[in-house]
Amino acid sequence: MAAAVAFTDLGGLAGAGSPELGGLEEELLYLNFENIVGKSAALRKVLDQVAIVAPTGATVLLCGETGTGKELFARAIHNLSPRRQRTFVRLNCAAIPSGLVESELFGHEKGAFTGALMQKRGRLELADRGTFFLDEIGDISLELQPKLLRALQEHEFERLGSANTIRVDVRLIAATHRDLQGMIRKNQFREDLFYRLNVFPIEIPPLRDRREDIPLLVHYFVSRHSCQMQKRIKSVPKQAMDGLVNADWPGNIRQLENFIERCVIFTRGEELNVPCAELRGSAPSAGSTFEQATRQVIINALKSSSGRIAGQGGAAERLGLRRTTLQNKMRKLNISRDYSA
Repeated sequence: MAAAVAFTDLGGLAGAGSPELGGLEEELLYLNFENIVGKSAALRKVLDQVAIVAPTGATVLLCGETGTGKELFARAIHNLSPRRQRTFVRLNCAAIPSGLVESELFGHEKGAFTGALMQKRGRLELADRGTFFLDEIGDISLELQPKLLRALQEHEFERLGSANTIRVDVRLIAATHRDLQGMIRKNQFREDLFYRLNVFPIEIPPLRDRREDIPLLVHYFVSRHSCQMQKRIKSVPKQAMDGLVNADWPGNIRQLENFIERCVIFTRGEELNVPCAELRGSAPSAGSTFEQATRQVIINALKSSSGRIAGQGGAAERLGLRRTTLQNKMRKLNISRDYSA
């Protein structure tokens, strides 16, 4: 049998179906800081910055590639601040149509525009005396940027359709994967807004710059997903772990977690089943490989069970999943019982 790396439970995830202790507790030094797992120098540097700025109330700008966990760091800052007993309100500027961002930020009065059937409080108002996390700030429109700047500087704004000024006390944390200074040179982002946001910038390192954290992250994600799927996975093959550590992970931690979730789905025994061939060479583009492979393994199980999901010999039993877990994944991947598209 190939050498394998045993692991312990991380982050208090012990429970039904979670991995048993692997006897390496003292060797596996890990840092669980608001669910941020790692021990690398690059990560510790960022956490030192978080610890310094959290109590101050200063505006923080989190910069880093997609999938590096910027929201986790924002929540860590909030939870270490004097505002931790108040609300943490999040707005992702990239996830909302540009025409609706202003209403989401400032709120609106009934009848302020077509479809405004009732009064709505904005996210800034909801975050009063708490923390407002403005994610993907680089996606906010040029037209809205001066209004946001005024609200941040003056701590006041008006709802759409209202002349009444609302004052708020909000601690701002912004995040972006974009090069804001490059956008300024292209007249795509206001320089004055950048200076207002850039009070305390923190650069979140990509996963390739903290490779020593990958084994701990693998253990963490295997523990979490095996617990959810009621599996007892106790080890990771050494060759597979080496492949995981040396992979490029352009999607960073989000990509790693998705990959590990699929590995847990594939695994039927106590050793994690890792498709090492996918880790060699260039990383797969987008998320198609993950979804296609997951879809195929479910379809194969349905074919083998003649479309039966539950019961002895059913697809759920063949995959080592609970019936409800399998049904949720089938809905997500648009797989019908007769395994047609």
